[in-house]
Amino acid sequence: MTKPTNAPSSSASSQPGWRPDRMRVGLVLPWLLALAACTSVPLPPWPTSSGAAKAPPVAVAPAPVQAEPARPAVVVGAGTAPAAAPEAPYSAAVAARFPAPTVVYNTPGLQAGRSSFTSNAEIQSWLRDLVASAAPTSKLKAAVLPMGESQGGEALEALVLTHGTDTSAAALAASGRPTVLLIGQQHGNEPAGSEALLVVARELAQGLLQPLLERVNVIIVPRANPDGAAEHKRVTSGGLDMNRDHLLLNTPEARALAKLTRDYHPTVVVDAHEYTVVGRFLQKFGGVPKYDALLQYATTANLPEFLTKAAEEWYRRPLLAALKAQGLSTEWYYTTSTDLVDKKISMGGTQPDTGRNVNGLKNAVSLLIETRGVGIDRLHIQRRVHTHVTAISSVLASTAQRASELGQLQPYIEKELSASACKDEAVVQAGPTTIPYELLMLDPVTGADKMLRVEWNSSLTLRKIKARVRPCGYWLSASSKTAVERLRLHGVQVLRVMEPSALLGEVYRETARSAGVRQDVRGTIADAGHQIINAEVALMRGVIDAPAGSYYVPLHQPLANLVIAALEPDTQSSFFANQLLDGLPSTARVLTEPALKAEELP
Repeated sequence: MTKPTNAPSSSASSQPGWRPDRMRVGLVLPWLLALAACTSVPLPPWPTSSGAAKAPPVAVAPAPVQAEPARPAVVVGAGTAPAAAPEAPYSAAVAARFPAPTVVYNTPGLQAGRSSFTSNAEIQSWLRDLVASAAPTSKLKAAVLPMGESQGGEALEALVLTHGTDTSAAALAASGRPTVLLIGQQHGNEPAGSEALLVVARELAQGLLQPLLERVNVIIVPRANPDGAAEHKRVTSGGLDMNRDHLLLNTPEARALAKLTRDYHPTVVVDAHEYTVVGRFLQKFGGVPKYDALLQYATTANLPEFLTKAAEEWYRRPLLAALKAQGLSTEWYYTTSTDLVDKKISMGGTQPDTGRNVNGLKNAVSLLIETRGVGIDRLHIQRRVHTHVTAISSVLASTAQRASELGQLQPYIEKELSASACKDEAVVQAGPTTIPYELLMLDPVTGADKMLRVEWNSSLTLRKIKARVRPCGYWLSASSKTAVERLRLHGVQVLRVMEPSALLGEVYRETARSAGVRQDVRGTIADAGHQIINAEVALMRGVIDAPAGSYYVPLHQPLANLVIAALEPDTQSSFFANQLLDGLPSTARVLTEPALKAEELP
């Protein structure tokens, strides 16, 4: 079986066998131009694979910083070994497959002799030092942006870097440059991404990456889950997996990120993680994962097709080249269930709940980068950080190279989505397609490559499970204040009905119900014991009474696909299933354009 390396169909409802690198440019352009003719926003010509961005340079040797010579971002040389090297959970032959890079990174948590990673206080100090070092007369503008507090009361902060008048959301929007949002350590036991983002922040502010700010704006959240990091655990202090909370927004950490994306409207979002190295992989398959980086972009229902093409052709392919140039190995992101009997391997999930998928539904190019780190503490930490720095540098360089095309693509996608209301199909639920796959792992004793033939749940071609006619919008009862608040945090337009109205639409009638818990490809999602409602529904057409004080959520808006994910009730990720709505009578599908007297919520 030849491994599938092509991009997926972006929607479960269209062209399930589509592969961009099998399409000739002569076939792509006429179709693309025909679509562009339907809108005033032209879609950029699509490049062939030979026109893909070249591998970008990697920050390896910045000039010394006079303001703080004792704490350089990157030091070239052999470096000093930690006081005690961590014990490997596999043989020396396996460890030898992952030599340290020639570059040595020297963040606070990577200092010689350290046994702990950079603390939350050290991250705050690092960001403020970078802001203080920016000369008032320079083009560079840098600021620490307060985002709120974690469940445990730790500050949530972002660093904003731009060339312009100031670092406000309005100034970044007015710059005309795409904004890249870099997020680290949503899972507290995955530290390499956070350490790498400190390096990237300094390289943008003072080093080799600074020239990229001529063409891009950058926002960096080095540590999204400071409580989990302090305790070196995956979840937040309340026991929730925040990376499964980006649609529901039950955690203050996820709400802070949602507000950030709402206000700054990033064009590209990078989520830096680490993956499990031994554990269930060794138990199930007798092998050790071998890849330095696992990569995936958004793969959920209703994604615009051209957004997927951009993620594949403008980003993933240059990423592969950049990592290969540094001697770093790559594969699609994959994981496996915690059930030791289940021998399937799964790509990242298709549920609209992770940062990767939700940011895709917000029409950003959304990329997941995972290095090999969970379960090995500080082992190979320099190589893991180097992998993230290389990959993130590639994303920044690709964004700079494609700045003008991205400036055309996102408005085109948003206009097309707004025009899709009241027609076409909306996929309510989709799943992966199971295929045979050849996966390389490492023999845990000899360190040699070990080929496995596995059942692979591919998220590249989605399998449509449930679909409905796309409505014009959704009606919500006056009691749906929590749901409305969460939608507004995402940036969704919501209207308040001012006078009683009658709407033609469909109400949901419950036909079956059971209690359950949310699941992902790994197993039960850490959700602090919260139970969901698994409901089956039938649609009943009729007239809906919309009293004053109730709400209308139109689908004539760029975030229409996120609204569908939140408000169609019969999925595990929906607001109804997770009890953010009072019950099924609190929502209905509106099938014709309503004549409403309504006001937009601020």
